[in-house]
Amino acid sequence: MPRILVVDDSPTENFKISGVLKRHGHEVLAAESGEQALQVARDSQPDLILMDIVMPGLNGFQATRQLTRDPATSAIPVVMLTAKSQEADRIWGERQGARGYLVKPVDDSVLVATISQVLAEASR
Repeated sequence: MPRILVVDDSPTENFKISGVLKRHGHEVLAAESGEQALQVARDSQPDLILMDIVMPGLNGFQATRQLTRDPATSAIPVVMLTAKSQEADRIWGERQGARGYLVKPVDDSVLVATISQVLAEASR
């Protein structure tokens, strides 16, 4: 059962996304900030991280950059899950190391399919 870390400062979004993932057989960890995401990722080594961008303190771009450059967490794929829908944001996310980019609200089937695809690519 893949373990997914959901990083979002909105408790409502965390609850909603976690519910979808649990219904599809994933174990879910949660973090409410970029700083907390770094710690949980290092301690728990999830299989994938869903990362919001707009958060107080360390934003999702900064957290993703740190995660993908840290040898302890660089193998964990990050998928941005955000309300930021501009192409420039998607490109910047990829430059920080994200392996996927989804815009909220995201259809449950698209979310699950993207997670499956990124996990399959990461295991190659």
